[in-house]
Amino acid sequence: MNVRDTRPAPRIRSWRLVRWIAIAVVVIAVGVGAVFGSRLGEDPTLVDSPLIGKPAPTMTMPNLEGEGELSLADLRGQVVVVNFWASWCVACREEHAALVSAANNYREAGAAFVGVNYQDQRGSAIAFLDEMGRGDSSAYRYVTDPGSRIALDFGVFGVPETFFVDRTGTVVAKITGPVTYPLLSGTLDAILAGRTPRSHTEGTVQPAPGQ
Repeated sequence: MNVRDTRPAPRIRSWRLVRWIAIAVVVIAVGVGAVFGSRLGEDPTLVDSPLIGKPAPTMTMPNLEGEGELSLADLRGQVVVVNFWASWCVACREEHAALVSAANNYREAGAAFVGVNYQDQRGSAIAFLDEMGRGDSSAYRYVTDPGSRIALDFGVFGVPETFFVDRTGTVVAKITGPVTYPLLSGTLDAILAGRTPRSHTEGTVQPAPGQ
């Protein structure tokens, strides 16, 4: 007696496999579309920081050059830009001119800049400023961070990272990676006008050598 082979022909099995793959692709595409659709209107460079909306750390930091020290509490009432930088940081060179220009241009608007030297040698940091230039001393203070204590309080992963503190001493925005003048001015304009600024990621940060 002949036994009939009921298994699908190879061509039919292949077609069924292709159909199931196509269905799976459609399901995945719909899911991805739903996720991205729910984020329409959001800035794709938006980055969250646990410090946003919280008081800025107020630890005292020694001046990079000369005697004296500084606490962010001393600058209460001004909009403060806190930039973490280092002489060994490539991107810090890219952004330096923008920071100096913004500090000089926004001085009379009530903005103060603080450059926190991160895991660096004092001599190397001073040589960097000798080469690249300094902001006006009335608008730009350069400080050191012994033991990286203030960097730890800010949650810094590498440099450059820039934080914006409003007049009440609250952290309101963060830029990860090198800043540009338009980004600095746009953020400062928003804070000075009483609007809520957006945080951004402009690139990767560079960890300290050996990390």
